Amino acid sequence: MTKDLTKGSPMRLMLSFGFPLLLGFLFQQLYNLVDTAIVGKTLGGDALAAVGATGSINFLVVGFVSGVCGGFAIPVAQQFGARNPRELRRFVAGAVWLCGMFGLLITVSTALLCGNILTAMHTPADIFHRSYVYIVTIFWGIPAYFLYNMCAGILRSLGDSRTPVIWLVAASLVNVVLDIVFILCFHMDVFGAAFATVLAQLMAGLGCLGRLCRGFPILRTRREDWRLDRKRVWRLCAMGLPMGLQYSITAIGSIVLQAAVNDLGTVYITAVTAGSKVSMFLCCPYDAMGAAMATYGGQNVGARQWERLHSGLRACSILGVGYSVAAFGLVLAAGNWLNALFLDQESLALLPMVQRFLVLQAAFYIPLAFVNIVRFLIQGMGFPPIATLAGVLEMAGRTGMALAVPALGFSAACLASPVAWILADLFLFPAYFLCHRRLRFDASLAAA
Repeated sequence: MTKDLTKGSPMRLMLSFGFPLLLGFLFQQLYNLVDTAIVGKTLGGDALAAVGATGSINFLVVGFVSGVCGGFAIPVAQQFGARNPRELRRFVAGAVWLCGMFGLLITVSTALLCGNILTAMHTPADIFHRSYVYIVTIFWGIPAYFLYNMCAGILRSLGDSRTPVIWLVAASLVNVVLDIVFILCFHMDVFGAAFATVLAQLMAGLGCLGRLCRGFPILRTRREDWRLDRKRVWRLCAMGLPMGLQYSITAIGSIVLQAAVNDLGTVYITAVTAGSKVSMFLCCPYDAMGAAMATYGGQNVGARQWERLHSGLRACSILGVGYSVAAFGLVLAAGNWLNALFLDQESLALLPMVQRFLVLQAAFYIPLAFVNIVRFLIQGMGFPPIATLAGVLEMAGRTGMALAVPALGFSAACLASPVAWILADLFLFPAYFLCHRRLRFDASLAAA
């Protein structure tokens, strides 16, 4: 089940390793799409706005979890590339300990503080209660998100990009059924949508955990592997925390923007929510490319294959640009139909506004492709703090456009993410070449 990314054509590896990742991210977004579609169609525009108003805070916390677990997986990928199974097992054990501790801390703190956060975001009073019920349910399910992301990250580090997808597909189907049962049969409102998502995530995590325990002899740990070692814990945190903070820093800009949109009123929240859901689904290939580049970078750095880093970047960039052009064409041709999936009959009058938001997002998908490809490659190479600075620039871009919302209105909200992506790219490309040069320089010193 493992895959060695240090040999063979980078383009073929990107396609064979990245395609299962793409399916996984598509089905992960299906969780959100199903929740949003069922909520919007059955519970109405206010309920859709209530769920949408929590999107940025949801990304802040769940994104941090995903980033931390992705960072913990980088030393595992590097040790796999270096053919060092003993150190690999010890890093896996350290990641398990850290995920348990972070999971407990984040779950309790976010569940207790989410009401205050929604208040600070100027969440409208008519949707506040529903927003709170939805997001606090998600936060109590944070351990399930840690379980899945930790296990999926380790599997991908070993070259297995299929198992996480298999379980996400199964969990997505369960999520659809539970949404229908909880909302339509048991009338559990937005709590039912959130609870279904948490249960589906737990199922996917347990499935990946079972595969790790049964299918990989290289992971058969001994008692001494579970001893916490300060050096390894420090390295795991040095990789994981910057990646988690990168998501959180990016999300802070989204929260500031969401607060500005909230001030515009429920109608605008509904429009941004519907357009964002479609855009997030269309952006799944970029997430897959980023995850593939992180593993590719980690394994090739471990194997000291410096030139393959350039080759992988070139191959993935070709895929990213090609897909971006196709996605923009799809938005122009079928955007209104896609947007209508998330609006009830009374909210269909918002379609021109939603389509305007979606078109302006899709027009800048090429910069977004490079944000994911280059940033995750830098992380896989072992420089997460450098990649985190790109998140700071994204936050600055979104925050600046949020401050312009009172003057420019809805247009500023539409252009906030494109501005953030362009600012990040201006930093990431020079940073990649500097990191590559640093790796080669360090290797030459070690050889001398």
